[in-house]
Amino acid sequence: MSPLLVTESSYQFVPPHRGNLWPRLLNYLVPAYLRRVSGVTEVEIRGAERVAELLRGRHGVLLAPNHCRMSDAIVLQCLARRLRQPFFVMASSHLFRGSRWEAFVLRRLGAFSVYREGVDRQAVQTAIDIVAEARRPLVLFPEGALSQANERLNALMEGVSLIARSAAKKMGRQESEQKAAKGRSVFVVPVAIRYLFKGDIEQTAGPLLTRIERRLSWRTREDLPLVQRILRVGPALLALKEMEYLGETQTGELEQRLERMIDHLLEPLEREWLKEATTDSVISRVKELRKAVLPEMIDSGLSAGELARRWRQLEDMELAQQLSLYPAKYVASRPSVDRILETVERFMEHLAGEEDPHSPMKAVVEVGEPLAVAAKRDRSVSEDPVLSHLERCLSEMLESLSTESVLYNPSSGADSR
Repeated sequence: MSPLLVTESSYQFVPPHRGNLWPRLLNYLVPAYLRRVSGVTEVEIRGAERVAELLRGRHGVLLAPNHCRMSDAIVLQCLARRLRQPFFVMASSHLFRGSRWEAFVLRRLGAFSVYREGVDRQAVQTAIDIVAEARRPLVLFPEGALSQANERLNALMEGVSLIARSAAKKMGRQESEQKAAKGRSVFVVPVAIRYLFKGDIEQTAGPLLTRIERRLSWRTREDLPLVQRILRVGPALLALKEMEYLGETQTGELEQRLERMIDHLLEPLEREWLKEATTDSVISRVKELRKAVLPEMIDSGLSAGELARRWRQLEDMELAQQLSLYPAKYVASRPSVDRILETVERFMEHLAGEEDPHSPMKAVVEVGEPLAVAAKRDRSVSEDPVLSHLERCLSEMLESLSTESVLYNPSSGADSR
């Protein structure tokens, strides 16, 4: 699915289903769903006792996982099943605008909508209330968008700390009114999700690269190692976009070429809609642009020409965000089986729009160190303590888990080390 899926239909908040029966029933179907839709055949849970202890203390719990695959929210249902405690999940509104069946299931699993192209006060207030009530944990993905690279963490959005502090403030008011509530706190809990491919990488990634080479009208190179084929294909795909948008291919390191291309796409839009270019993360830049461009597309009668112009601008934003999802030297610096598969999957999604699952895949869910959140931010430090804690813990856990991803060996497909 495109990371910038857009619909012109007006937004209506979808509240969560608060019953316990449906999520517990649906959780029994999660393993089969993950196998069929995402290729995930095994889920390992680590550190669940940290959340269990908070639940026993009736604390407010906000789970903050990294977000690298569309299956993340469903994988987390395995943690809910281990804890025997359903979760609430804040989910992008477009997920509720497709299949009625999918929208029905999402709600019954505890998901509620958030409109990311604006300030969705109802969604934010619902999240605050859920955490302050402390009846179920709330899942909120602090990156705000898919990273599509399991060993890379996007810049974290401030919403997670805003919701946590607001919930702590509300819980404090409740404590002053209800003596029995004394001793409760709000905790933000980092959760690392790591996917490990357990199949034959040559037999999986090789045919995909062959299809890409044929689309480029190249002679296929099954004789070359996968890493070498990726290092040929990646710059070629970028060169095609450079020719389309810049009129010629660019020189320099791949990272520099990506940055120039992204700025070429976004800076004119920022000057038109935001009055100046920014230096924020690409995801933040795109988010602010979409907030400026989309409302009139949904709410007013734009001319056909203007509507078409804005759709083209949205496509340019999507391309910029796609380009930002290719970390520099991601495969070359550590040619693991999983980095290879992730990169080839991104090639296929961005080139052909294909998102086929590749099995067998193991998912590891590791719960990190909880952080108690104060109602007011400590202004004596420059960085937000909540975001700093999340970024540090998630980065450390993902780095540690990366050692479980085997290195690619051209002779056998993988090296179990």
